[in-house]
Amino acid sequence: MSTHGKPMSIRDALYEAPGPRTRRRMIIGTVLSLAAVAVGIALIVRQFYVTGQLAPRYWTFLGQATTWRYLFQGFRGTLAVALTAGVLSLILGLVLMLGRTSGIKPLSVACRVVTDFFRGVPSLLLIYFFFLVVPQYGIKLSSFWMITLPVMLAASGVLAEVLRAGVNAVPRGQVEAAMSLGMRPARIMFKIVLPQAIRFVIPSLISQLVVVVKDTTVAYVVSYPDLMQNARVLITNYDALVSMYFTVAVVYILLNYAINKLSAVIAERLGVKIIR
Repeated sequence: MSTHGKPMSIRDALYEAPGPRTRRRMIIGTVLSLAAVAVGIALIVRQFYVTGQLAPRYWTFLGQATTWRYLFQGFRGTLAVALTAGVLSLILGLVLMLGRTSGIKPLSVACRVVTDFFRGVPSLLLIYFFFLVVPQYGIKLSSFWMITLPVMLAASGVLAEVLRAGVNAVPRGQVEAAMSLGMRPARIMFKIVLPQAIRFVIPSLISQLVVVVKDTTVAYVVSYPDLMQNARVLITNYDALVSMYFTVAVVYILLNYAINKLSAVIAERLGVKIIR
């Protein structure tokens, strides 16, 4: 189907184009919302000014090279955890998805229980488990793995479901055609189904990295020197709470924005349509 010579998108199918009256209301609502946000920001800035948080001594240290060098060390730590946890969670998520769709009842049930467990348990609770419980059994982990493993486990449950959705999106007729040619189920999965499934969900897989990055912000629990932990050290040294957290927030926003843009670019190159 198409509208005015253009192919119909998912948004076109789900939402009717607004009429003139609705568009006017949308414009008015947008203007009022922006005005409210501007007023809120102005009040916050005024409160910071009144309490002295905008004083130069809370901001001048950001002009020092040593400050940014220290923050960059933490940023590298954040990237190391995020990338390692992202890769491992993708592998474990793939294993859980394959087990759940294997057709072997006990294995399918076990993988479903594990997937639902990791999806439902907060990553912070898993971090405390690795930090407080695991060492009691004589297992010593570095702070890197005490943050990476919990984040990886929490993300693997979500990725398993994302991959399963991609597998279900592959037309059943292709599987039946391959079976009629005598192909084994495992070969069908890895040669026909899985490549298409991954192509369908690549934007979602990359976007999940945003969640992984945000989960690393609790690395202070295990004293891992990531961006947030190094920022906390600078806050203690310079007593600059607002300026430091504002700077770190901007860094995280830019990082997550870059990840989302990467997802959109890859989706466009693969011809996968996403709703913006």
